[in-house]
Amino acid sequence: MNRTAREFQYGLFLIPAFLFYVLFCVYPFATMFYYSLTDYSIAKQTGLHFVGFRNFSEIAHYDLLLAGIKNSLIYAVLMTVFQTALGILLAVALDKKLKTRNVLRSVFFLPAVFSPLVIGFLWNYLLSTSDAGLINRALTSIGLDKVNFLGDSDLALYAVVFTQLWQWTGWAMVIFLANLQSISKDYYEAAAIDGATSSQQFWRITLPLLQPSVSVVSVTAMIGGLKVFDIVMSLTGGGPGNATQTIMTAYIKTSFDEGFYSFGAAYGVVFFGAVLVLTMLLMQLLKKWGGSNR
Repeated sequence: MNRTAREFQYGLFLIPAFLFYVLFCVYPFATMFYYSLTDYSIAKQTGLHFVGFRNFSEIAHYDLLLAGIKNSLIYAVLMTVFQTALGILLAVALDKKLKTRNVLRSVFFLPAVFSPLVIGFLWNYLLSTSDAGLINRALTSIGLDKVNFLGDSDLALYAVVFTQLWQWTGWAMVIFLANLQSISKDYYEAAAIDGATSSQQFWRITLPLLQPSVSVVSVTAMIGGLKVFDIVMSLTGGGPGNATQTIMTAYIKTSFDEGFYSFGAAYGVVFFGAVLVLTMLLMQLLKKWGGSNR
């Protein structure tokens, strides 16, 4: 069997996956883009008219969607920066020869096992201003006032970010630990002989060689942050007001709760474009950083 025939046979195995991708990814997106150019709504589901880019132009005048974009960007940036930074610090600390390091690794990773909905209900209970709220009970027991973490529009979004950092930093730590264990100890021994301090070894050896895992963690954190939905719905439902509305919650509310399908479809197309552009920019930045470390 020649090479061409063999490669053709191997290519046949890709057909089911390709069809699955076209059916469940390409076709839905193409349909969404088509509906974004029409007047499709809950009140008009047949005899659709082409309206061009009118739905896209109206996004800039809809407060709910603008709030969702702003909050999602803030959430994604905070999650990317702090999840990466805290994950690295935890990984470096737990890569040392501690007697309890395996237990500590399990403790920090454990929250990532649970569904965000479970985590949301848990922290809703912990952060509640009612008598059952453990954190506010602790504050009042030492003479401090209660803090309305989820009901204050200035605090609610950051409270959501905190719960997700608590849940996913352990996952990032595991990724960094795997990368750390692949770094040869010879680098550190040579640096120690040259008189490099622990801090210099971290900045000159550890951090540059963590670039592959930093790329994985930061890109997934950015994408996950932009499409966050479940934790917001279980904690705040998008409130108070629009303080914690995200791109996805605003999309769901616009499309399914209010029935403006074409408007929601236009918002979905914009969301796809924003995720694509931001992810490409982040990957280029990480690629440049990785190139400068070589």
